[in-house]
Amino acid sequence: MSTTPRRSTTRAIASPWLAGGARTNQREKKRQAVLQTAARLFNERGFHATSLDDIAERLHVSKPTLYYYVKSKDDILLECVRQALAMMQAGIAEVRQGGGRALDQLQACMRIYAGIVLDDFGRCVIRIGEDPLPPPLKKELRRLKAGIDHEFRHLIAEGVADGSLKSCDPKLAAFMLAGALSWIGRWYRPDGTLTPTQIADQGIALLLGGVLAPVPPPAARKRATRKTSP
Repeated sequence: MSTTPRRSTTRAIASPWLAGGARTNQREKKRQAVLQTAARLFNERGFHATSLDDIAERLHVSKPTLYYYVKSKDDILLECVRQALAMMQAGIAEVRQGGGRALDQLQACMRIYAGIVLDDFGRCVIRIGEDPLPPPLKKELRRLKAGIDHEFRHLIAEGVADGSLKSCDPKLAAFMLAGALSWIGRWYRPDGTLTPTQIADQGIALLLGGVLAPVPPPAARKRATRKTSP
């Protein structure tokens, strides 16, 4: 009689309990889905007009399920804003590490800024702002914003110093540039005639170059006058 053990034909049952790393990844994906959905609803309806019930309904889950991923509606808004500002900081840091002329770096950072204010999280920063948050969370949000503002100020100051930008107040210039770029998040419509890239390119060109036509030197003006004279 053969003593060779027979191979089992029974299939192993997949465990419903995922490994620790897989569970963490799944939880983070679900948490991001909660934040993304909430951000879109905040932008569509407004922060105060959106409830946790609305978010749960859009996700097809129960309201208690949300509390496994977030603490409150205020917590959701702060996290949406925090992620948008973190993306800006990361993008600016990458540009700064790459080096180059201050003007080139400023243009790259402005393009990053414009792109993020069109993102769901970025639009929360612009459309909702800090007003709905309690004082401790407002303080944290202002700290994050200040870091980005300081980067723009430094770039503008460097541009003035190397001659690529005209002499100006870096603080005022940073406020004006960021304010103009931020407003894109309010008026942009996906069904408009311009793409986000076209808006960023044209907007940055206007902000850095202005809308005034260059004035030709006196000699060129005289030549133009003679050519048009009867």
